[in-house]
Amino acid sequence: MLAGFETADDAGVYKLTEDCALIQTVDFFTPIVDDPYTYGAIAAANALSDVYAMGGKPISAVSIVAFPGNGDPDLLLEVLQGGAEKMREAACSVIGGHSVSDEEVKFGYAVTGVAHPKRFWRNVGARPGDTLLLSKPIGTGVISTAAKRGDAAASDVTASIASMLELNRAAAEALDGLNVHACTDVTGFGLLGHLKELCAGSEITAAVNASAVPLLSGALTYSHEKAHAGGLKNNREFAGCAVEYASKIDPDLDALLYDPQTSGGLLVAIDSDDSPEAMIRHRGFHRIGKVIAREAKPIRLLNS
Repeated sequence: MLAGFETADDAGVYKLTEDCALIQTVDFFTPIVDDPYTYGAIAAANALSDVYAMGGKPISAVSIVAFPGNGDPDLLLEVLQGGAEKMREAACSVIGGHSVSDEEVKFGYAVTGVAHPKRFWRNVGARPGDTLLLSKPIGTGVISTAAKRGDAAASDVTASIASMLELNRAAAEALDGLNVHACTDVTGFGLLGHLKELCAGSEITAAVNASAVPLLSGALTYSHEKAHAGGLKNNREFAGCAVEYASKIDPDLDALLYDPQTSGGLLVAIDSDDSPEAMIRHRGFHRIGKVIAREAKPIRLLNS
């Protein structure tokens, strides 16, 4: 076993041969959107993300389904089709699955990927001087909550769904061959929750420029309107103790940094020599901060 429970990595890694390691992960959740096909596709993209965050290539998946015994089978078929199409986009074969009868719908996948045993990424290993990059804007949690209340603009919901449907494959491929020292994907624990894990395992401090963190359209407005998912409060309780506020942060922006994400982007600590502005813009990343030597707290948050 090359990666397991000890550092809260996104997936487990098991050495199979001198040239091949298996990456294994599982993720499933209740519906985040109303359309069943889109729900299935988002669930697939979200499950695949852990493999990309480890620098691996997904190769196979088995589905996990909880669906009411008296539910509409056509709706279930749409969920499965949405997931299958997204898996096909990722060139990942769906080779089976398991279902149970449950009044609350749940769907996702256990995904297997491959990587070289000496060339996969972990969420530990960041070094002082590294640049912190983020590949997707945040805010899916507040937008989903606002949409459930009927308060979200259709264009904002559409943009959020498009972000969740986007595979992290292109972001991972853009990092291929560069000096990636640590990588994770931003999902349920929010940006600062996942960053806390990266910092704790790497024994460094991350200096984050809050104003540089990319936001989905409308996210700041919905945060101001307190469209906060229940997970946001839990994330603040988990990660807030790790944050030193080096300057005053807009409270609505601050809340978004704890916003639980679905199928979020890759958060990367990369050698500063590999992250000039031209490369960042060309490859679709946003520079959100830098890694510094360990201070009293793992995260220093500023607004500059």
